[in-house]
Amino acid sequence: MSGPVRPPEEVKDMVDHSGWRVGVASAPIHHGEILQGVFPHQGQLTRGLVTMPCTVHTTQASFIPARGEELTVSPPWKTKARRAAQLTVEACVRPGEGPVGGHLELTGDVPLCRGFGSSTSDVLAAIWAVQDALVRPLPPEVVARIAVRAETASDSLMFKESSVLFAQREGKVIEDFGYRMPAVRVLGFGSRPENDGKGVDTLAFPPARYDSTEVGVFAELHAMLREAIHTKDVALVGAVASASTEINQRHLPIPLLDSLRAIERETGALGIQAAHSGDIAGLLYDRDDPEVDARTEHGRRLLHNIGIHEQWIFTTGD
Repeated sequence: MSGPVRPPEEVKDMVDHSGWRVGVASAPIHHGEILQGVFPHQGQLTRGLVTMPCTVHTTQASFIPARGEELTVSPPWKTKARRAAQLTVEACVRPGEGPVGGHLELTGDVPLCRGFGSSTSDVLAAIWAVQDALVRPLPPEVVARIAVRAETASDSLMFKESSVLFAQREGKVIEDFGYRMPAVRVLGFGSRPENDGKGVDTLAFPPARYDSTEVGVFAELHAMLREAIHTKDVALVGAVASASTEINQRHLPIPLLDSLRAIERETGALGIQAAHSGDIAGLLYDRDDPEVDARTEHGRRLLHNIGIHEQWIFTTGD
């Protein structure tokens, strides 16, 4: 005996959700940038950056999918992450599968307004948790476009296999360097101790405007960084980071940069790296130097001597 015939619209809403699951994901942070400026891309100058990966903090996300259009997030003020989850659902759900909502939960210890990329970390954790829940993996290029739509400008943390020069406001790769950044030891610190770790209101700063001389320097730094990554030359990475930090002094200056340069010289650091829209920076050291521990410890003491007590250490690639 056959069952009742369902109307077409009811059949459309009957989606097989047997493959769904509670999606979980963890997203890293970054430690500002190795290089940030403007670069030629598709016939015009485009804002771009190369992210400094970091392991000090993480963001965790879980997503419970459900039928219906409502998608909620906890904590509720994480609206960019909620937007990213919605866009990811749209990218993952095929036509005819009906509306999909759910609940996104975010936890983590990433400080805000510092230059750690807390917003991008939230957004990526949300995207990856949703795609995990719906069992529909997305390529990093698609993830990048979703991230930019969700937060206007994004860092390049979605590209895990190699370093990229990334157009942060367009979600496009200007150049894929083909290899990961060579590993360095980073002595990180709060670059504005008078702020007591409160960060800076980066939204209050307009995007940096660079003069023609700086544009020319960026082209040289781009080529230098390409060579540094291809040849695993950590000293060249440090030189690029220091030059980019120096250019950024005109836009968001580090008050103690002269003293930091003196510490760089005394401890044999490779260079000074900074968040170009934040209040963290780092002294870079050769991870494979037999004296790296002694150099780092000496750097810590000298930072304390100039009033910088907020410090942390990590190694890229760990």
